[in-house]
Amino acid sequence: MKYILISILFIFINGCSAVDIQQYRENNPQLSLFDYFKGQTNGYGIVQDRKGRLTRQFTVDITGTLEADGTLQLLEKFDWSDGEKTTRTWKISKNGEHFFTGTAGDAVKPATGTAYGNVLNWQYQLNLEVDDRTWKITFDDWMFLVTEQVLINRAKMKKFGLTVGEVTIVFNK
Repeated sequence: MKYILISILFIFINGCSAVDIQQYRENNPQLSLFDYFKGQTNGYGIVQDRKGRLTRQFTVDITGTLEADGTLQLLEKFDWSDGEKTTRTWKISKNGEHFFTGTAGDAVKPATGTAYGNVLNWQYQLNLEVDDRTWKITFDDWMFLVTEQVLINRAKMKKFGLTVGEVTIVFNK
């Protein structure tokens, strides 16, 4: 009986495994993260709670600068629908052909990313202010380059392993 339960658990866990990003290797247009975000990029986004209800809307202006050390610095300026204005600066490094790491002031530890074809999967944890408290929220971003100018980003937000919301952003180069 013990072996049957272990086998069922193994099948269940494998059935819930993550998407293999390498399946997008041949998709076009090919996403070059540094090329796409170098210069000016605009984004238009929404935040939804775990039930799918719209909670906030925003625009973001991003200035991407390639630094002398080879990192990409992204200065993000957010304008929220409730009047709040926030900024975040990412410093992103390329670690091989398909791998990236990034840091930001509110990131708990370095973010990691993997890109193949027209897709980037970016994972990180941020300290976010929510109702005068700081929450550690884990993000699982999937970015899809649709055209040379349009990139769509869908991010699941989790706390304690439970989905607490989603962010959708359409970037325009």
